[in-house]
Amino acid sequence: MDIIKIQNFSKTLKSEFKFNYNIKKLNWFNIGGNTEVFFKPDNLKDLVLFLKNFGKNERIFVLGAGSNILFNDKNFEGIIINPAAYTHTSIALLDALRATSKPKIEVHISNIYAREDYRRKSLTSEAVNGIICGFGENGYILAIEAMKKLIYSKD
Repeated sequence: MDIIKIQNFSKTLKSEFKFNYNIKKLNWFNIGGNTEVFFKPDNLKDLVLFLKNFGKNERIFVLGAGSNILFNDKNFEGIIINPAAYTHTSIALLDALRATSKPKIEVHISNIYAREDYRRKSLTSEAVNGIICGFGENGYILAIEAMKKLIYSKD
């Protein structure tokens, strides 16, 4: 990734850019490490411009609800994601999850299978190693433990 080009490009947009940014500040459990570039688009135009200029030669992942985190998949070992309502509707998120071979766990605070019929289908589950749902916020703790096993098990 050409950081200098991205730094110069960042000055032309209204969106937020941070370099060598520790992504653990973005989650409740303070997990994660530094990513070369953190980009939070202010608008769709900025996101499209960034991807057109830098998305061709880099593996970029867009994650989040309302905000986007873009980084190379060499900077993390796995993904724990709560896709919320996008679980049932987002083929784009499904495709993004399929783009990496890193372990992925889908978490839902509520039991999606005990809810309305249309919420019982998880499109995104097709691209993850497993789903944890119905355990409230404890689901994230369970997901971290499961992720450790997926990453560090030699079996």
